[in-house]
Amino acid sequence: MPKMIFVNLPVADLPRARAFYEAIGFTNEPRFSDETAACMVWSEAIFVMLLTHPKWRSFTERPIPAVGASEVMLCIACDSRDEVNRMADAAGANGGTAEINPAQDHGFMMSRSFADPDGHVWEPMWMDPAVAEGEAHVSEATA
Repeated sequence: MPKMIFVNLPVADLPRARAFYEAIGFTNEPRFSDETAACMVWSEAIFVMLLTHPKWRSFTERPIPAVGASEVMLCIACDSRDEVNRMADAAGANGGTAEINPAQDHGFMMSRSFADPDGHVWEPMWMDPAVAEGEAHVSEATA
């Protein structure tokens, strides 16, 4: 079995959260979704579990961070600069907050960030494949 990650996120409004994640490019996996949770798929190895607050509380007694708090920034790789821009723009147009942190562009790598409707921060990023695969050094990619 491949190594996988399941990111669990508490959400105030499950249908709104599911629609948001579909709008930015995730797909729903109905086998792991019901009225308390939605499994949203980014890739073969990355899944986001959107959990209603009562469902979340069945896993932990720790408090749900307030909107505006920074619990974590989830960085996900995109295939191109255009994909990064499409995702960030779609987030802002579908109930999220675009540019929650300043965009960054280092030539060989760029990223933007946004918050989903519940305040969870995401950072789609792109890196030059030659740098990512070790075929070029950062200095060569930015020259």
